[in-house]
Amino acid sequence: MDQVGSVMLTVVATGGLFAPLLFIFLYLLRPALFLPVVFLCISGGILFGAVAGTILSVIGITASSLLFYAIAQRFPRSANRILMLKQKLIGRHTSFTTSQVALMRLVPFIHFHILSVCLMETNRNWRSYGKASFLSSIPLAAAYSFAGTWLRYLPPAAIGGVMIILLICIYLMRKKEFTIKWEEFFKESA
Repeated sequence: MDQVGSVMLTVVATGGLFAPLLFIFLYLLRPALFLPVVFLCISGGILFGAVAGTILSVIGITASSLLFYAIAQRFPRSANRILMLKQKLIGRHTSFTTSQVALMRLVPFIHFHILSVCLMETNRNWRSYGKASFLSSIPLAAAYSFAGTWLRYLPPAAIGGVMIILLICIYLMRKKEFTIKWEEFFKESA
């Protein structure tokens, strides 16, 4: 993964005027290349600077999310697999707000597309999903583009503290109600 990422970033860095377009295209290829989103955000901050890296990362993350939405609509069986995985890991009746997803995207080890499925559950059409995806990508892109080099030198204890603070924020911002469908509530036990 490091070699693929290094080669791709070298291509982007030597791309000249097309470097921003190549960087955004790299976000679209990211799932196939098994590159983490955080890696690309940090790389965007290093290659283009904090502000331009943030802007390009937000565009790339949003484009990647919209591509995922289109693929999920085209291939519902694949999307159902990710939905079932989400239900096993998080719960069937758990739903997250856009702000919760934005905070969870800051945590590097939470799968990006499981969070996209969480957004798909609460935003039923393309337009609202695109808006939620855009808004939830801003903190991720800004945090890792601005602090990309700083995060490399952060001690493990500080990283653990930041993760605990994020988890507390996610819990406090949760949706305080859940809906059980009529059929599930009155489901006969066999």
